[in-house]
Amino acid sequence: MADEFDGMAVFMAVADAGGFRAAGERLGLSHSAVSQTLRRLEERLGVALVQRTTRSVRLTEAGERLYAAVRPAFDEVRVAVAGVGELADVARGTLRLHTSTVAQTAFMGAVLTEFMTGYPQVRLDLVVSDAPVDIVAEGYDAAIQLGEVIDQDMIALPLTGELRMAVVAAPAYLKRRGVPAHPRELAQHDCLNWHPTAGSAPYRWEFTEKGRGYAVSVPARVLSTDAALNRRLAMAGLGITMSFESHVREAIERGELVSILEEFCAPFPGYYLYYPQRRQASRVLCAFIDHVRAAPRRTRKKRAG
Repeated sequence: MADEFDGMAVFMAVADAGGFRAAGERLGLSHSAVSQTLRRLEERLGVALVQRTTRSVRLTEAGERLYAAVRPAFDEVRVAVAGVGELADVARGTLRLHTSTVAQTAFMGAVLTEFMTGYPQVRLDLVVSDAPVDIVAEGYDAAIQLGEVIDQDMIALPLTGELRMAVVAAPAYLKRRGVPAHPRELAQHDCLNWHPTAGSAPYRWEFTEKGRGYAVSVPARVLSTDAALNRRLAMAGLGITMSFESHVREAIERGELVSILEEFCAPFPGYYLYYPQRRQASRVLCAFIDHVRAAPRRTRKKRAG
């Protein structure tokens, strides 16, 4: 019986991560150890589970069938293990979180530091990425994302209030090229745009006019995966960029940037901590949820002190 299950966790990690190296990082194993374990599993089963190339790993038909059959069982095991952890008198174990770059930069530092300090027996496995993620399939306990893109079958806990985007440029650029009066005029300007990953589509700038929201594909003189770089290039006078208002407020106050098209930039739902409602939350996740909920009270106490 043990032989039948030996290597199954490695197979699931390879399938979830899409490669040996990423699976090894998740499991704390070397690339070669993952590959050898999976090969031994294939030999025992007498069938190939993955197709290996120099650039990627893809499940075979047999691998797809095994993954589909075993995935629910692994989720049940994870829930069972979390349930055993509930018997402990304090939160302990690993908290697997996924967060976007903006969320991590904007407000996660203090929250995570205080949480890890208050729960010394908790380990944090944090992935910061702007790529789309299925937190159930990839085994995350929870994730942090904008409320408007979270699936409705998730439980969502607000982390921020409403947010607002700002379209900004340096005074020198606007003096040289003129100030656009409407989002459609951005087509005649040099725009500094963003996309989450190298292979993903550029961000379509979102605006609101007369209560109706719409998106604009802007001509990108610069297309970057680093929004902070775009802000620096904008301050240098290279073009117009769109950014979270909180990220450019100080530069606007210093006169390094000018906010334009403000009447078309309406507030929208902010960031949320979300997790699957059909899965029982572990003690560690419950502790983190309680910590997040108490964050506003801690902030008020610090200001009062």
